[in-house]
Amino acid sequence: MFDRLKAMLIKEFIQVFRDPRMRIVLFVIPALQTVIFGYAVNMDVKNIPTAILDRDNSSESRDLVAVLSSSGYFTITEHIDNEADIRRLLDRGTVRVVLNIEHGFGAQLHRGEAARLQLLLDGSDSNTAGIIMGYLARLATAYNTRLQREYATRQFGSIPHAGQVRLVTRAWFNDNLESPPFYVPAVITNILFVITMLLSSLAIVREKEIGTIEQVIVTPIRKREFILGKTLPFVLIGYIDVALISVVGTLVFDVPVRGSLWLLFLATTLFLMSSLGIGLLISTISQTQQQAMMTAFFIIFPAMLLSGFAFPIENMPGPVQWLTLLNPLRYYMVVIRGIFMKGVGLAALWEQLLALTVIGITVLSIAIGRFRKTSG
Repeated sequence: MFDRLKAMLIKEFIQVFRDPRMRIVLFVIPALQTVIFGYAVNMDVKNIPTAILDRDNSSESRDLVAVLSSSGYFTITEHIDNEADIRRLLDRGTVRVVLNIEHGFGAQLHRGEAARLQLLLDGSDSNTAGIIMGYLARLATAYNTRLQREYATRQFGSIPHAGQVRLVTRAWFNDNLESPPFYVPAVITNILFVITMLLSSLAIVREKEIGTIEQVIVTPIRKREFILGKTLPFVLIGYIDVALISVVGTLVFDVPVRGSLWLLFLATTLFLMSSLGIGLLISTISQTQQQAMMTAFFIIFPAMLLSGFAFPIENMPGPVQWLTLLNPLRYYMVVIRGIFMKGVGLAALWEQLLALTVIGITVLSIAIGRFRKTSG
């Protein structure tokens, strides 16, 4: 058995690595994709282009504009004179926010009255607009608190000693609320899924196309040995890619692996059972490599969208949430984020690992059974 499996592994490794371009695809491209996606997939909203329409032109209005500009979130790119420019800038997408300060803003503040402002946001991207509104609400609250303190100092000579409620917030696993710690582990998951699934989806159908599948069938090698020989090289490639991408994520994006490395590779093994099993199943039902690749792509993109990579599963409709229970990416995403960001262990992740085990065994069993039907 071991001699037959060894010969099969040698054959597969030679077939995979004999093309120098394939080595680049397997090891260089994933590292480059991690860097590109790590920078591109970023939900942090900064340097928001902002226009100012200041009809009051008082010291208070200029002070408010200075607070907005110094926050680090907003970049004042336009100072406009009329409302017609507001529509023009928002329609063209030149700015995302317009601050409209009416006449009498400073005078109302001096009289102790509520001074109103108009903020116009580009709401075409609802997620970004919501984040910007949160920024503006915090800045308005801080500005209002400062004005009240200054008013109390003018009235009483000092700030009255009254009870205050002070809220101190802290993000438990991501102190600076940055995007890379959340998205880089997810990028690892998606790249690993795409590479291993595409490679395995071509494994058996390639033998059919070049006519060597009949030679394999008449050899003494058993069906399970054949499947094992087809998958083990991709498992080793998957391990190398995970290690390589993890190093890139740590060095480039400062995303450390806080959890256990052995648990990371255990979860990777269980996940590879699923991704390779799906790929092999596609390979057994496909007649050409082109057909296998198209089928794989039809599975890859829905699986990524329903994995919680960018959109919370809790926000999806009920039937779609039930559908995600069949998606191995969903469980591996939770595991790898837990290991990278939280440093949690087996006690917190055993349910996801169990789900990966069940899905992996089921899919591999179906793939082996399907291969027996098509070739036996």
